[in-house]
Amino acid sequence: MQFSLLYPTGRERIESQLTDESINDLSIDFLLDALTDIRYERDHMKKVMTSITNDEEVIRYRCDIFDDFLRFPQLRDAMEELVRKLADLKDLERFQKDQEAPVLWSLINRLREINDYVTCINMMKTTLESLDIQSQGMKELLSIVTDISRESGFEELKADIDETMKKAARLRSITIGVNLDSLLRPKTAGIISLNDFEFYDSGLMKRFMTFAQNKDELNSDMNTESKTRFHPMTSGNLNLGVSEMRLNLSKQDVHFETSGLTGGDPLSSAIKKPVTDIMKRTVNDIKFTLKRYVNISGYSLTSLMPEIIFYVRWAELVSKIMKTGMPMCKAQILPSSLRELHFEGVYNLKLAINKVKGEEIDIITNDIDFDDRYRIFILTGPNRGGKTIFTQAVGLAVLLSQWGIYVPAKSAAISPCDNIYTHFPADENDTVDLGRLGEESQRLSQIFDVATEKSMLLLNESLATTSVAEGLFIAKDVVKAMRYLGVRSIFNTHMHDLARRKDELNDSTEGSSVIESLVTGVNEGKRSFKVAIIPPQGMSYAKDIAERYGVTFSTIKNHIDQKAQANKE
Repeated sequence: MQFSLLYPTGRERIESQLTDESINDLSIDFLLDALTDIRYERDHMKKVMTSITNDEEVIRYRCDIFDDFLRFPQLRDAMEELVRKLADLKDLERFQKDQEAPVLWSLINRLREINDYVTCINMMKTTLESLDIQSQGMKELLSIVTDISRESGFEELKADIDETMKKAARLRSITIGVNLDSLLRPKTAGIISLNDFEFYDSGLMKRFMTFAQNKDELNSDMNTESKTRFHPMTSGNLNLGVSEMRLNLSKQDVHFETSGLTGGDPLSSAIKKPVTDIMKRTVNDIKFTLKRYVNISGYSLTSLMPEIIFYVRWAELVSKIMKTGMPMCKAQILPSSLRELHFEGVYNLKLAINKVKGEEIDIITNDIDFDDRYRIFILTGPNRGGKTIFTQAVGLAVLLSQWGIYVPAKSAAISPCDNIYTHFPADENDTVDLGRLGEESQRLSQIFDVATEKSMLLLNESLATTSVAEGLFIAKDVVKAMRYLGVRSIFNTHMHDLARRKDELNDSTEGSSVIESLVTGVNEGKRSFKVAIIPPQGMSYAKDIAERYGVTFSTIKNHIDQKAQANKE
């Protein structure tokens, strides 16, 4: 059974995909930019971050694992090193597909990587044993790497790799015999020996004199081991007029070229076959060694690469945020059937990321509870009063908790959602066919087609593109439908009259999600970005701001009268 750091062993994988709108409205790409600039890491993490599970056991499993990653930087270092080694080894099929002679050197390099992998497994085992890891997942991983280390014969494998590398390092030349036919044409060829010495060049003039004068140049002795002088052509090529053969061990390459004049020739074919055969035998020996010593379960860890990167990168980011002084906490996971959310001091993660980047930001935190008292909040307040920031903050906090990541808050307790659906203003290009109101209504209908009582709905300025009367008419039905369904929701809106009618909406519709008014914005003329469960304050906010900046009629009238009086005098 395959081991995972995202799902407990034997646990069924049940998850939902975030909609494209939710991915955009919750700024998943912004989070990914903050986590990594490596493309393959980003792609892998996006797959995790665009899915959501409400399985309480799975989420607790993830939270505990992330806790270990966050507490121990040395664990992150060891796991990241493991990922690098696994990346080198993930394409195991290369061992089965290598056929040509040059594969000898390819496999020698692969042996070096396997040697590093052995070292890495042992390093990870040592690291996990030295830390006070608490999570079920990391303890199970320690058990797995311990079994790999013990059962895979790492000591013997390392010895075999070292011996193979020593032999390969001593290879300096190959002695090849070529048989000729009666017309002195190359007929067959074979490898005589692999040598730990290099042939040497005796000099052009000396070679010429030897050939010209030595009557015994034809050798009758089958023993050629002592004859180390050879007669190379220029540039290291053996050119017989019909083909070329280059055998250059120093560059780890065996290359044959067929002449464009004659096509294939017996010499090239004859030499290529024995060279390839002997290399294949060597390759098979190496494969046998790998199959003998390396348990395939060791390579099954390659499936953990995306999961490890997910935890490592998030732990790095959360650690940076905590160093700025902003709180991050491990969420308490409540039964999903309760449909509750409790956040103390929650804030928008995007603001914290900008703070990590060096921006001077005074981040305001808020408390919010979703339970039997209230589950649907109609959020009102002035422009730039923090409505969208707060709405998104709650959605991100829920998402992070269900991924298993620390939440941007002082404390958090959540009943997991089966999905988070968002309804933010659409791009104008997406509303050409239906018009703004038609497009918004269609998206709301699609959300209700799939949402359940365990879903969360985040509406941001929905239905604000039409007249107040039309928007309010549709908005009241939408809020009543959310109450009837039983979802948790924040409806961020400028329709203050919608919030004023909360009692009417609660009384006229049966359901388990009570509607309440939530207000954010300014306090005494200053932006506070704090939320409070109070009636909508549209008029009073406007009055406070008008009085603070002197734009009430009485203030302006007094100012006009004072100027007129001054001019008379």
